Amino acid sequence: MEIIKFYSVNDDFGDFSNFARYPVKIKGKRYLTSEHYFQAMKFESMSDQNDIIKAKTPMDAARKGRDRKKKLRRNWESIKDNIMREAVMAKFSQHAELKSLLLSTGDAQIIEHSENDAYWGDGGDGSGKNMLGKILVETREKLKA
Repeated sequence: MEIIKFYSVNDDFGDFSNFARYPVKIKGKRYLTSEHYFQAMKFESMSDQNDIIKAKTPMDAARKGRDRKKKLRRNWESIKDNIMREAVMAKFSQHAELKSLLLSTGDAQIIEHSENDAYWGDGGDGSGKNMLGKILVETREKLKA
């Protein structure tokens, strides 16, 4: 089976990264990137969400989303995968060129190759959960249908 690895937006398939500059519109709101949406949804407070939404870059949004002075949603751990599914589906269904790119991967396994993340990525050595890669594959299957 073919394996596609991505991490940096500058990689081949770097557009699969949540840091790739593709705006998404979800529930009537526009977000600069899927990272902005994902990070904003971590918080109950609208002002905390808006602070992240206004971040100038996806890296700024990620940093703000990791700020534990802000009150995390109580149910975050149980909903985070579905929030990511929502973000990824919005991104790949709202941008025809991204949908084409994702569909062009056929039946390949998709892996976020990151030493920095063993949940969303593969942990750098394949021991991670690779949840983002799995969600990209799920999204590809839904878009094929």
